[in-house]
Amino acid sequence: MADNISLMAFDYGLRSIGVAVGQTATGNASALTELRARDGIPNWDEIKQLLDEWQPDLVLVGLPLNMDDTENDFCPRARKFANRIHGRFGHRVEMVDERLSSVAAKEEHLAAGGSTHFRSDPVDAIAARIILETWLGENTEH
Repeated sequence: MADNISLMAFDYGLRSIGVAVGQTATGNASALTELRARDGIPNWDEIKQLLDEWQPDLVLVGLPLNMDDTENDFCPRARKFANRIHGRFGHRVEMVDERLSSVAAKEEHLAAGGSTHFRSDPVDAIAARIILETWLGENTEH
């Protein structure tokens, strides 16, 4: 593996898509922003702007598997989103098991004093950071 790979992770959702960035050299990951989506369709110009600004070497998209490792009805939508990022922008994309990332993000948000109104105070960028940290934990030496 190269000394430093810059990463961008997406927590894909129907109303909101969380975004996080990180790198392998430091093992750091940071929640970046949340993008609005309409029935899972993002503003592709916003995604292009983020990709242009951060220039990730690898894009990660969370795959919401069931607890028994099977795919649910939402997995094809997440894969389609990942395929569109690759097709539109030419970035290498990997899917990352995101089981429980949203639960962990909500717990972290509440522990930090955040509200329980997740629609008005969303946690998708935190979930994207957790997805990125999962990838780092599985793909970098400690």
